[in-house]
Formats: sequence, structure tokens, C-alpha cells
Amino acid sequence: MSPPGPTSPDDRAIPEGRAGEQGRPELSRLRSRLESLGARARRSPRYQWWVLWVALSGLLATNLLFTVFVVALPEVSRSLHASVGAITWVVTGPLLAYGVVAPLVGKAGDLFGHRRLFMIGIMTETVAAALSALAPNAGVLIAARVLAGMVGASIGAASMALVLSVFDKSDRVKALGFWSLVGAGGPVIGVAVGGPVIQLFGWRWMFFLQVPLLLIAAALAIAVLPERAAGRRHLKWDELDLDWAGAASIAACVASFLLALTFLPNFGWSSPLVLGLVGFSVVSGIAFRAAERRASEPIFPLAYLHNRNFVFPIAAQSTANFAYLGAFFLTPLLLEESFGYLHNQSAVGFLSLPRPIVFSTIAPFAGYLAVRVGERTLAVVGTSAVVLSMGVFALAGHSTGLALVEFALFLSGMGLGVASPSLSSTVSNQFAPEDLGTAAASQQLMNQVGTVAGIQVMETVYEAALRGRHGPGALLHAFHLAYLVGGAVALVGVVAAAMSRSTERNLAPSFDAVEALDVTEHQPLVRPAAGQALPDNALPDRSLPHRPLPDQPIEAR
Repeated sequence: MSPPGPTSPDDRAIPEGRAGEQGRPELSRLRSRLESLGARARRSPRYQWWVLWVALSGLLATNLLFTVFVVALPEVSRSLHASVGAITWVVTGPLLAYGVVAPLVGKAGDLFGHRRLFMIGIMTETVAAALSALAPNAGVLIAARVLAGMVGASIGAASMALVLSVFDKSDRVKALGFWSLVGAGGPVIGVAVGGPVIQLFGWRWMFFLQVPLLLIAAALAIAVLPERAAGRRHLKWDELDLDWAGAASIAACVASFLLALTFLPNFGWSSPLVLGLVGFSVVSGIAFRAAERRASEPIFPLAYLHNRNFVFPIAAQSTANFAYLGAFFLTPLLLEESFGYLHNQSAVGFLSLPRPIVFSTIAPFAGYLAVRVGERTLAVVGTSAVVLSMGVFALAGHSTGLALVEFALFLSGMGLGVASPSLSSTVSNQFAPEDLGTAAASQQLMNQVGTVAGIQVMETVYEAALRGRHGPGALLHAFHLAYLVGGAVALVGVVAAAMSRSTERNLAPSFDAVEALDVTEHQPLVRPAAGQALPDNALPDRSLPHRPLPDQPIEAR
């Protein structure tokens, strides 16, 4: 099936009429400005880049607090008079909720519209942020953050599907480079801004400040996002044969597996609870496969499991995230316990910044480079750099100082920043237009599983290696062993990346991302239908770069 081109003007969001002009003048002016912005975006031949920036505004508003809230846990614990163990569910709960609902919200977007799901997610996230800011006790805060994790999955899946639907297959890797920039750069901004906010005003103000960012993203979405993203099936509730068995079994499979990983550091590998949860996850996975074979509208079409450009790149994504995020949480402990920064949290945060900064900086360039050298090449180079970074971590010690730690952080950020756009694009290009929400959700789910597995397994290896041993030498040995485990898992990702295939593409240049924000706009290109000549008064604008037409398929090898 050929990919859709940029969404046509008839399919784009058209703001409702000026009902209620007698209302407040401020609202009338705001409506007028949003209509003007939406009209400008719809006239632009670079409309797909407008959609990207708006989708990323919603993503940025939701992921700002990912890392900074971990730092705030001790203060939250004191403020709400709760134990640190109970408050850690403020972080763990959203991770579990995110993984459980990801497949469901991806399918919901395919059936009911990605724009609708995006808007519902943004507004619900606003409610969750307000509840978090006003939470009177730990129970309310945990419930609010779990809700935020659920709607975060919907925003992530819907926004990626919207972006994929308006970009040609050959250009998706460029857009996903900017996607990676926001995904890695958002938490960096959160740390830079959130730290001083917590210190000066308290942790509740993080959520108060998140609310206006979410409202701005919602306003931009109303004005700019396409009303009907490519592939939407326009189904009504009475026309659906929902796959309830598949939805329940995949939720049980993911939830039990993530819970087993969560309990692993405290209970160990041989715990009946951990083994029971893993066994239940396997049984639920078998039930899911059986349910999908019977379903008329499956949560995940099983045919994609036979596509090498789905299976291998998504495996590479998951294993690379295993090492990257496992080291992300382990490295601050290394700096605190082995390098003397135990009582200097600000220094630890500063020393850890090279990894996400390098990741977010290099990802957009990697997206453009992939067009020239191919996704497989960059995927192999990037995942190899992640493996190398784990080896460098394992060599760091007192005799090397911080130099090797910082170099390893640089390699880790560079590796995943180079690999992520190519791997994500390769996976997305295998899906039909009506399954783009499923494409986004499946990547979110596997990345989440890799993330949680990396954090918990590497922490468990570290604690097991340290048990019963004392002294600086034993401490470094435990860290080194955990990093080597991460490197071994990431090495599987290198092999998987090498088994993927690059996307065939037309190498003609396409519109640059920054041009989408240029004040100089052109009218959309006029192109003839297949076998049809242009009218005499509608000549193509040859001053603009050529883009492949929707009837020119670009298929993966």
C-alpha cells in the first residue's frame, strides 16, 4: 500500500465558526489568532512540518517532568508525610500504566481518529497535572500520576501517528529525528528549570507550571492538526467488533511482566512472586495470540510479526534502551558512591547532562543523514556505540577519574541519538496507513519494556554482586558487572539492527524543517492526477523542491 502524501486542505482542521461573538473580547481575539494560524498552516506546502511542531509541543509538555520528579521524591515524601517506599510509586505507577494502555490507545487512534485521541489526552493530562499540584496526600498523588501515565501513552501514540500520516515514507526519518530531540531534550529542560523551581517554590509548582504549557499545546492542536489523519476508518460504536479478549490479555501480559521486573530487585530471581508473575505473563501472551487470530479487528495484526523490518528494528530499539536507561539510573549511583559525590546532588545532575544533551543534539542530524546513507547503517553504528559505552563504563575507576565516565556518557547519548530515528522510521514504514497508531504504540510498548527491564535487571545485578562484600574494590566490581550485562544485551541490538533493511527512496531534496516556520509562504503545488495534464493556468511551481506524489510508492526492501 502506498503511503499518503501530505494531508490535503479538505482533510485539515477547520476551526468552528465564531459562535458567541458577543462573549469576552479576549476570547474573540484568541479565536481570531488561532483561525489565522490554522489558515496559514493549511495554505503552506510545508504543512507536514507544522503538524510535527504542534505534535512535539504536546509531547514536550508531557515529558518535562520525567527525570526532575525523581530528584524531588525525598521532598515529596516529607511534604505528604509518607514513606519514600510508598512515594516511589509516583514514578513506578505511571511507568506501569503507560505500558499497559499503550496497545489499547494506539488501536483507539486508528479507529476513532488520532487528533481526537491527542486532544483528549492533552486535556486529561491537564486535569492530572492540576490534581498532582493540589494532592492532599500520597494516595491522590499516586492516582493522579497513574492517570498521567495512561494519557501520556495516548498523547505519545496519537502524536507520532499524526506525524507519520503526513510525511512520506522517505522523509519520516527526518521528522523522527526531531521527535528524538524532544524526547531526550524535554527531560533535560525539566531538570534545568524544575530544579530551581523546586528549590525556590516547592515541588507542587512543577505541576502548576505544566498546566499552561498543556493549554498552549491544546490551542495549537485545535488550529493546526488535521481533522482526519490518513487511515482513519470513520467507524461508529455500533459498527465496531472490539477485540476485548485481545485487549484484556495484552494488558495482563504487559502488567504482570512489568510488575515482575519491578519486584525483581527486592525479591530476587527465584522469588515465587516474581516467577509467578512471569509465568502469568507468558500464559497471557499465549492467550493474546489466540485472541488476535480470531478477532475481526485485532489490537495488533499478527502478520506484522513476520516482517523482518518490524521484528529486528523493534528488537534493536528495546535492547538499546535496556542498556541506555539501565545505565541512566545506575550512573548517578556510581558518581555518588565511587567518586565522592554522595552529598552533592547538583554536581551529579550536572555531570550526567552530556548524555541527554548529545542525544537530543545529534538525533535531528542523524535523521537527515539517514536519507543519504540508509537507516540500517546508522542503526548499526548507533547501537554499536551504545555497546562501546557500556564497555567504557566498565573500565571507569578511581585511577581513570571522571574522564572515562564522561566519555561513556557521550558515547551512550551519541549512540542512541544516531540509532533511534532510523530504527523508529524503519518500523513505522512497514505499517499500512490505517495502522499507524498501532505502529506508534507498539514502539512505545517495547521501548517501555526495554526501559523497565534495563533499570531493574542492571540494578539487581549490581546489588547481587555487592551482597556480602565491602570496600571500594567490591563496589566498583559490582558496577562494572552491571554495565557488562547491559553491554551484552545491547550487543543483541547490534545484530538485530544489522538484520534490518533500509528504505528505498528518491534522493531529491525535500522541504527543510525550519522553513515550515518561515514567514514567506508559497501556495501549494498544483500537480496533475495520474495520466492527466495540468490546466493552462495552473503551472507547477518549479522554484520549490520536488516531492514524490502519493501514487509513486516508496517501499521497503
